[in-house]
Amino acid sequence: MKDDMRSGCPINLSLEVFGDKWSLLIIRDMIFGGKRHFRELLRSQEGISSNILADRLKMLVEQGMLTKRDDPTHKQKAIYSLTEMTIALVPIMAQLGTWGRRYLPVSEELSIRAELMENGGPALWDRFMDELRHDHLGMPLDGPPRVRATLQAAYEEVVARKAQEKATA
Repeated sequence: MKDDMRSGCPINLSLEVFGDKWSLLIIRDMIFGGKRHFRELLRSQEGISSNILADRLKMLVEQGMLTKRDDPTHKQKAIYSLTEMTIALVPIMAQLGTWGRRYLPVSEELSIRAELMENGGPALWDRFMDELRHDHLGMPLDGPPRVRATLQAAYEEVVARKAQEKATA
């Protein structure tokens, strides 16, 4: 065990890597929102500040949760990618969403993805992880990516329906 770790407990060690809310929200936005650039991540609904975002991205790269490379389309931009150890968090993120939907006052539009992930279960999670491996690690994919597109379409459908309901009320 490294001297700077409080204990060898796997839960403690995991929390030391991604236990603050900002790290998990960055990972959420990359997994479910497809965000890969600093400015995209900065526009998180939760309002992360640029200095905290920079700090958390640096820490996630140092921990091996993300990789960072120059964006070939823009010299001043970087592209962040998930690593296998972060992609492996998809089932945990799905379970966090399930728990939140059951016990917390969530909004319909922001919980529809969690509902679909819960209903799809491990088979959907595996397909989604394969898509993420394709997008972030360059691994081959059997068939076109569909999970993120399905999750996004469901979100947009709820948003449109709620806007329509508000307009006719």
